[in-house]
Amino acid sequence: MTTTDDRPAPLIRPPRLRTEQERGASRLELFFDLAYVLVVDQLARSFAAHLNVGGAATFAGLILITWWSWVTTTLYANRFDTNDVIYRLAKLAAAGAVVGMAASAQGAAGSEGTQFAACYLVTRVLLLLLYARAWRHVPDARHTIAIYMGGAGAATVFFAASLPVHGLPRYLLWGAGILVEAVAPILATRLGDNTPLHLDHLPERFALFVILVLGESVRSIAVGVHEQHWIAASVVAGAVAFAAVAALWWIYFDLGGAAGKKELVREGDDQESGVADAYIYGHLPLIVGLAIAAVGIEQFVVHPAGGLDDSGRWALHGGAALYLLGLAVVMWGTSGRWRAAWPWPTAVIPLVGGLGFAEFLEPVVAVILVTIILVGTVVAGMRAQRHGAMRAAEA
Repeated sequence: MTTTDDRPAPLIRPPRLRTEQERGASRLELFFDLAYVLVVDQLARSFAAHLNVGGAATFAGLILITWWSWVTTTLYANRFDTNDVIYRLAKLAAAGAVVGMAASAQGAAGSEGTQFAACYLVTRVLLLLLYARAWRHVPDARHTIAIYMGGAGAATVFFAASLPVHGLPRYLLWGAGILVEAVAPILATRLGDNTPLHLDHLPERFALFVILVLGESVRSIAVGVHEQHWIAASVVAGAVAFAAVAALWWIYFDLGGAAGKKELVREGDDQESGVADAYIYGHLPLIVGLAIAAVGIEQFVVHPAGGLDDSGRWALHGGAALYLLGLAVVMWGTSGRWRAAWPWPTAVIPLVGGLGFAEFLEPVVAVILVTIILVGTVVAGMRAQRHGAMRAAEA
């Protein structure tokens, strides 16, 4: 921790708004994200072992909880990251709690649900303490801070109440906690004191999380090829699937996600416009879809010539379609124009999702077709960009 003139910065510094100075993701934030890689990986392994509708619903719900933990912490850091000793210790403690979430992720819907909830609860308590510190030192943002504290406080109460209960009541309490906390950013936009966000830092952080989940798809390919002992059909399916993952990366970072970033940077200064909210919430289906698709990819690589059940097939096609839907929401919501996402990428969604109904296709053929569609989506997006139909900045 140093100042701009190379003198050591004070070990303890009061929070302040950091939305004016230029900054990107810090090394502490990158380290913090590693814990979330573990959670996503463990949830994916659990889903792969329970490939059915119930498993998919459980996976999506737990990914939502995990993602929201990351989002709320990121929104605090976006405005009030002091990088002093107190903040660092709180962030590292939160990372440790997230590692605990990872350790209990595979049993979160069963025997280890109490541990999972307790670890999530720790992240809420730490976030509350950080916001209380910011409320004391940043009086101009107190209305906004109070709303976020209310959301985090409600989540704390609901998750604490879930610790001694089991089954459906526990999951209802989890859902209520996430729902109440998820409303906080919207209320802050409508009722807060127009406290700004750092519009360069925010999309960089979300893009890094997308990269983390894309990494799970790459891991799935490697695991699938390894489990099949490098048989030719599996290697072909893995190579084609990697091209599909590369296309998903291109679609977000050079095209749709970059277009959303451009609109956010251009219009996001006006908090009441809701552009930042559209950007944040649009990433929910995008992230969930990408995580589900990663599990589907592994199933296609493991079963390239047959033996793939309906859930495995739908994980890839449904997940990719949900990813594109989230991207369309980001583009439409940040621009305020539904035509910003039409026909690209909205028209592609039924094509990708519709392949889930093609039970007669061999898995390797199905993954080739979805890859062709995604690569075609990249080409169509580049064409739209060159003709001025889509404005994008590097994401």
